[in-house]
Parts: sequence; C-alpha cells; structure tokens
Amino acid sequence: MDCSIRSSSLVPPRPASRLGTSSVPAKPRLVRLKPLIARSRLVFCRAAGSDDKYLGNGFPRVTSKVFVEEAIGAEYGEGFETFRMDGPLKVDVDYLNDKLQECFLQRVRHAMKPDEAFGLIFSWDNVVADTRSLKLDAWRQLASEEGKEFSSDRHINKLILHTAADHVLRKVLCWEEEESELERLKSRLSQLYYENLIKLDAPVEGLKEWLDAVHTAGIPCAIVSCLDRRYMHESLQKMGLKKYFQAIVTEEDGMESIAHRFLSAAVKMDRKPSKCIVFEDDPRGITAAHNCTMMAVALIGAHPAYVCFIFLNSLIAFYIT
Repeated sequence: MDCSIRSSSLVPPRPASRLGTSSVPAKPRLVRLKPLIARSRLVFCRAAGSDDKYLGNGFPRVTSKVFVEEAIGAEYGEGFETFRMDGPLKVDVDYLNDKLQECFLQRVRHAMKPDEAFGLIFSWDNVVADTRSLKLDAWRQLASEEGKEFSSDRHINKLILHTAADHVLRKVLCWEEEESELERLKSRLSQLYYENLIKLDAPVEGLKEWLDAVHTAGIPCAIVSCLDRRYMHESLQKMGLKKYFQAIVTEEDGMESIAHRFLSAAVKMDRKPSKCIVFEDDPRGITAAHNCTMMAVALIGAHPAYVCFIFLNSLIAFYIT
C-alpha cells in the first residue's frame, strides 16, 4: 500500500509541470450523475469561505440552514464535481473507502491499538448542544413580539422543531402567507435563535465525560453543523470541548446535504467512511450515515426509538450499530 496518499490529496500526484497554472473553482457545482453511476455518492471538500459572513456587531450572519429541512444526500447519484486541467474530478464513497486505506505503519499501530482505527462524528444539534429548547424559545419570543399565540401542544412543537420555517409559518401556525412578510419573520426568528445560542456555555449532560474517555483512547473526533466556523470555534472553546475535536465541518465547507458533511468529516480525520461512527438524534442523520457506509449511534430524544427503525427500513438502509 502506498503510504503517500493522504486525505489532503485524494488524487494521485502529478508532475509539477502540469499543475503550474491549475486552479480549482471556489464553488464546485452540484450535479446529478447519469443512472449508470447512480449508486455513487459524491463529495468534494471546498475551501473555507470569506470573512464577510459577520455583521458589524460581532454576530455571525444568519445561516439559511438553521430552520430548513436539509437533504439527506447520497441518493440518486447526487454529488459535487469540480474541474482540473485533466478533466472533472469526482469523489464518491467507494473512492474514499479505497484511498483512505491505512498504510503499513498505520496497520501495525492499529493492530496494537484497534480503537484508533475508527473516527467519531458528532452532530452539533442535540448531541453536543441542546438546541431543541433554544429553537422553541426563539419561536416563543417571535410569537410574543408579533402578538401571536404560541401553542404548547406536543405534536405542534414537534412539527415546529423538525419542519422548515416556511411550512410552519404557513401551514402549522397559519401566521402569514405573503412572501415578503415570511422573509422578515424568518430573518427575525434566526436572529433570536443566534442571540440565545451565544449564551449557551454547557454541553449536553454526560458528553464531556464520554469525550474524555475517547480522547484518552486516542480516537479522533469531528463535529458537524450548519452554523458558521467562527461561532463553532468560540462555542466549543466556551464549553471546554475544543481540544476533543480534530475536525470541524461548518457552513463554510459548502456541503449541500447531511451526508456530504459526514464525508467531509471523514476526510478531515483521515479515516475512511466505513471506519466512522456517527452520533445523531435525527433519523435523517442516521440514514445519511448509513448511505455513506458509516456506522451510527442513534440518541433517543425527540424521536422514539422505533421511528428510527421505521425510517431506515423505508429507505432500505436497515441496520443500526
């Protein structure tokens, strides 16, 4: 096995003369592949974004994905494609599992310390931080500002937490139909959420003890979120968790789906997807992990345990580790 192939360079090295003027576009375009290769799951890791994502008052600009139902990804051949001098570059799950194989010295080390061969991926929402209550608080504050009633019904709260803001405003709460007013309400909702989020200074109960044990065992960890990078670094620092995570995947990485974020985390940890274990509380995230050939640990919280099994079975991804 050639030990020179690392996660920072997934394409075999080429002569320097051919790369003298090459450049990768800043925004690889999302493509849908032909049915012939529809089984492939593609991801291309993009560089971090610019620093213009912050407002003058120090608050991060509101990301559009906080109150949006994200795509699971890794289905029907979706993926990223970018172009090089020698043609398009496509990276799928099988490619990553092949290129991120351990070299000889790594195999020797992992034979002595098998735990280090794995990589752990933690979702930010409700696994690292209790964002469920923060989102409900943001909705309550918005209702108070707008002079609206906010229902405490459990079923409605569940819809609010796991449905896009557009649908909640139009169909669940029936507050507004006009597009311009919807945009104003969504923007204000996100601002309220961020204001609550920056006050958060403690992780989910029991997480720090678990990360301590994992850190002692030498297992690399990654955290994935749709939030911006600066906030994630500051928040992890405030919670005292920053030292535990060797990789962070945020909005700036440009991932278009949950599965893409998981694959990006695997590359950053230098672990092949099949050796990664995802910690998630959402059945959609569990499905995305299995679509990427990863193992998963489902945390029971907002969703009963049987929901995860039913959801996965409906997508023919029925196994839970």
